[in-house]
Amino acid sequence: MGKVKDQENIQQLQLLEQSLSSLVSQKQGFQVQLNEVENALKEIQGKQVAYKIVGGLMIEKKREDIEEELNSKKKILEVRISSLEKQEEKLGTKKEELQKQVVEAMNSQNE
Repeated sequence: MGKVKDQENIQQLQLLEQSLSSLVSQKQGFQVQLNEVENALKEIQGKQVAYKIVGGLMIEKKREDIEEELNSKKKILEVRISSLEKQEEKLGTKKEELQKQVVEAMNSQNE
């Protein structure tokens, strides 16, 4: 491998690491939201009415309506988290392969 190719691989490796870091942050944010939704669902169980904050107002709504909204949001969050996990796995695999190439190139230069 030439020095230019080695430098390109190192730059690509750095970009992959940044992308992975960004994915992890996004996933953590969605997981926090998912936990909040799950806690809200637990909180409204067995109640006839519940309250939803809209803008600066707290509005009384049927529990079933809020439960439906929360379950919908929960499904969306689960899909997003799953998608990010798949992307994270693919990028992780690419990163490992590229790391091996970079290490091999550095070892061959030192020999």
